[in-house]
Amino acid sequence: MPGVPVSLSDAPLSSVSSAIAGTPGARRINVADKRIINGKTDVNQLVPFKYKWAWEKYLATCANHWMPQEVNMSRDIALWKDPNGLTEDERRIVKRNLGFFVTADSLAANNIVLGTYRHITAPECRQFLLRQAFEEAIHTHAYQYIVESLGLDESEIFNAYNEVQSIRDKDEFLIPFIEAIMDPAFKTGTPQDDQTLLKSLIVFACLMEGLFFYVGFTQILALGRQNKMTGAAEQYQYILRDESMHCNFGIDLINAIKLENPMLWTPEFKAEIKALFIKAVELEYRYAEDTMPRGVLGLNASMFKGYLRYIANRRATQIGLEPMFPNEENPFPWMSEMIDLKKERNFFETRVIEYQSGGALSWD
Repeated sequence: MPGVPVSLSDAPLSSVSSAIAGTPGARRINVADKRIINGKTDVNQLVPFKYKWAWEKYLATCANHWMPQEVNMSRDIALWKDPNGLTEDERRIVKRNLGFFVTADSLAANNIVLGTYRHITAPECRQFLLRQAFEEAIHTHAYQYIVESLGLDESEIFNAYNEVQSIRDKDEFLIPFIEAIMDPAFKTGTPQDDQTLLKSLIVFACLMEGLFFYVGFTQILALGRQNKMTGAAEQYQYILRDESMHCNFGIDLINAIKLENPMLWTPEFKAEIKALFIKAVELEYRYAEDTMPRGVLGLNASMFKGYLRYIANRRATQIGLEPMFPNEENPFPWMSEMIDLKKERNFFETRVIEYQSGGALSWD
């Protein structure tokens, strides 16, 4: 049921008891009383809206619904099985990508369901988070579908986050910020704890979804632009679109918390966030070097140094920080076009005919 907290302890006690017992004369919600965090209004009441931007983003994500099986993988399978279909460097890119992403979206889902959702007290924002968690499940499904379609060694791909150092380093950077807010004993309500949550949200939205995914997205979409692994590239394009919306929502959430709690945005806190941005750029660049030890697809690892700095600057300015890497430009302008599917293809014309969704069932 959308808007319902994970547990009754997540909502203000008075609001929960009122909702359960139907207390006569309980005060109706005043929109002005709503807060993103530490709110005292009933989290079970979606309306009246205060954060209409969150509801609009929820509706937009629903309109972009897709499922992995709707994408035809037959050409990818034939190309992968052909000994001369892809170079070893291209195969390395595909396997390294899947090795990172098959667990990254599971980490993202756990972060939302077991952490972020519990601490957000605006039901409009919770509604988006519920949809986002479902989309993270779809993304994990998509990577599994690609792995299965290509007949890859599942144990190798799914254990890459334990066995491949460049992937492990990224995950070890993220996990402490996820675990901090997943701790059952963690609660917001003090400046220090509120900063812990805000830091986790920034790492999650700006650095995980907004930076750590972009080397992989660029590589697989570059394959697709050369008419290789077109089914995988199509799924990555839909995932890129979803993740762009997740990132934008997260940035709006961060800025709303800052607006309502300006005391959290201290010079010391901003310096700490900047250091995290710089570390994240370094880790993602190491991942680029690992996945592309030689030039391939007209790309090389050094090209990504400027790209990652460009993205980091953009994420920083979106949350009110100064750019950390002046004068960086986007070496891959075509990537921005990939977010808008209409510029590439009509999604519904590429679906696998044999796939039946619930809407196709007969009710006779």
